[in-house]
Amino acid sequence: NPGLWGFAPLLRSLGGDMGFVPFVIGTCIILFALSLLASGGDIGMGGLFTLFSPSRQSLFLFGASGAIPVFVADRWWTVLSASWLHGGLLHILFNMMWIRQLAPATANLYGPGRMVIIYTAAGVAGFALSSFAGAYLPNFLFLRGGQFTVGASASIFGLLGALVYYGRRSGSSAVGSEALTYALMLGFFGFIM
Repeated sequence: NPGLWGFAPLLRSLGGDMGFVPFVIGTCIILFALSLLASGGDIGMGGLFTLFSPSRQSLFLFGASGAIPVFVADRWWTVLSASWLHGGLLHILFNMMWIRQLAPATANLYGPGRMVIIYTAAGVAGFALSSFAGAYLPNFLFLRGGQFTVGASASIFGLLGALVYYGRRSGSSAVGSEALTYALMLGFFGFIM
């Protein structure tokens, strides 16, 4: 329904992304704080990558995904919840920065509703594939599926993929090449971390 049953003016007042970016950032920060509180004294403080990292038990409680939660504990719904959780201060900081950068651009090109669908579907697909690979595929060199995983990276790569596809479909080399550069940079940092 083009008029969204009379709700279109209300949704337009939320901004070009329907308020999705502030909602995601706010929810992720709240869940990060709650997972730290639920960790009790078991908060990681070892190094840069583990600074303020919630305990594994806390993340499991809040809905971390991976081969163990999905296939051992039968928590299939975690493919939806894990993208809202983060494993440390640096992890949430970088993911929220990328969401702040990429979601408005994707909403501008595809529309806010499609951007939300792309973000959600990419997260579900990423966690489902990672969980499946962790449970059923053997390790290949240094690549392996996730036994236990959290973060918005799959959703972020979905937004990047949508931008690369838009650049190729529309012939806009600027959009496509910038998104591809971001994707390569994020992939590189993902392997390092």
